[in-house]
Amino acid sequence: MKTARWLVLLLTLTLFAGLSGAQGGRYPDRPVKLVVGFPAGQATDIVARLLADRLSQSMGQPFVVENRPGQGGSLGLAHLAKSPPDGYTMVLAATASLVTNPHLYKSVGYDPLTDFAPSGVAMEIPLALVAHPSAPFNTLAELVAYAKANPGKLNYSSVGNGTLSHLAMERLKREAGITMMHIPYQGSVRSIADLVAGNVMLSFDTLTVTVPHIESKRLKLIAVASGKRVPQLPDAPTLIEAGMPGFVASPWLGVLFPKGAPAEIVMAMNAEIRKALDDPGMQKSMLTIGAVARPNSPEEFARLLQEDHAKWGRIVRESGARVD
Repeated sequence: MKTARWLVLLLTLTLFAGLSGAQGGRYPDRPVKLVVGFPAGQATDIVARLLADRLSQSMGQPFVVENRPGQGGSLGLAHLAKSPPDGYTMVLAATASLVTNPHLYKSVGYDPLTDFAPSGVAMEIPLALVAHPSAPFNTLAELVAYAKANPGKLNYSSVGNGTLSHLAMERLKREAGITMMHIPYQGSVRSIADLVAGNVMLSFDTLTVTVPHIESKRLKLIAVASGKRVPQLPDAPTLIEAGMPGFVASPWLGVLFPKGAPAEIVMAMNAEIRKALDDPGMQKSMLTIGAVARPNSPEEFARLLQEDHAKWGRIVRESGARVD
């Protein structure tokens, strides 16, 4: 572990030394704008401000969060696509704005696969599959068996048409060969309230929203939709463990620059993000909002974009979801 940290530090120092010589000054030598495509106070904004604070401390220049909400996060990315590729404007983007919105909206103003330079995923905010306590099943296998024996009897809520909360359940339905009625809401508040009240039977929602209700026994946990078990619910199986191979449906948050940004800056920012995520205070703050550190490399982020864009695009088409 110590060797790995020394390697990250050495890489960071080497990259910054190269930037200093190439650009006539150390990067950054002025404030950096961190764009968020959501309003202040939402989960992505909270994470962005936590990250901006750490980056400001470690890099010696202010990282200023700029909120550009609209179109499910896409307005922020459309702004980034038109920004100078000088390393002084970047976006903390959520999964939907990169891999589902381009399939849901007629136009988002960017190509997620060609208009950006991915620096790296920072973290994910896992979804949990939860049910009302009265549901006659406790595991995924029992859920599937019940749904097959009672076709069309189950319903589920989502936080909105075309959201991952909706599309994850559509994927589960297709892979399990079951039917359920979709009841969309506008956001988690009403969706979870109706689930707790027993007006709907199932839902996918974030740990931030679901954990308090799971702990109070007002909701029953079936599984989590992340690739690995999560620290907030260490005994909860993943959907993969529960019998759905490859089923990952957790929103991630990643940092991107405009296409053409210097590779040295993209790599150096990746190293700084990893360092920020190693900070115990950052980790504690992430846990309180249901986030889990999942850093990767620029190359891994680029592959993830390609894979998720294709996967969720197919699910959008199969579900018939539209938002405009």
